[in-house]
Amino acid sequence: MEKILVAGATGTTGEKIIKLLKSSEKYQPIAMVRNEDQRTRFESQGIETVMGDLAKDVSKTTKEIDKVIFAAGSKGKDVVNVDQEGAKRLIDAAKKERVNKFVMLSSMGVDNPRGDLKEYLQAKQNADQYLDISGLTFTIVRPGSLTNNEGIGKIKLANKLQEHGTIPRWDVARTLVQSLDDKIAKNQAFEILTGETRIEEAVEQLEMA
Repeated sequence: MEKILVAGATGTTGEKIIKLLKSSEKYQPIAMVRNEDQRTRFESQGIETVMGDLAKDVSKTTKEIDKVIFAAGSKGKDVVNVDQEGAKRLIDAAKKERVNKFVMLSSMGVDNPRGDLKEYLQAKQNADQYLDISGLTFTIVRPGSLTNNEGIGKIKLANKLQEHGTIPRWDVARTLVQSLDDKIAKNQAFEILTGETRIEEAVEQLEMA
């Protein structure tokens, strides 16, 4: 089984990613945690952990890791240090250990940061660009506004969607996990919203594109 490091494992979307990986037959989740309470919570569920703080140091988090999902965020509190520089730190750590693939949770709007979320979108844009030139194999997933609604397992997907909208976190988590596949959206970025196509079918259309 491939070992998948999840940055942001304690977040709302990250916890869903961990659950999906744990129930998978292909992947073993490794939760990145910042303190002992978080470590205990995951390990009590039989989930391995590794200590790392995106705001400080993650240089030792990628040892023996096959792939990474970056689903972390500071919720607007420290976007430059966590959402941007934290992502860069983890990309560097993944590159050092020759991780096979890096899946980045980004956001629609990063190509034109503006409005109330300008600082956040700019930070995400910078992180995405850093990943793009890192030399790592990657996939960048850019959802619309996240909701806590029940996932429906269906999305609308394109490299650039000509509309805005929402998508449940569950469906974003499923898309990120599907994107771990070596053949899916290799070195590509794409946008997703709630739609009519099953997630598995939607991402497979990007296979080796």
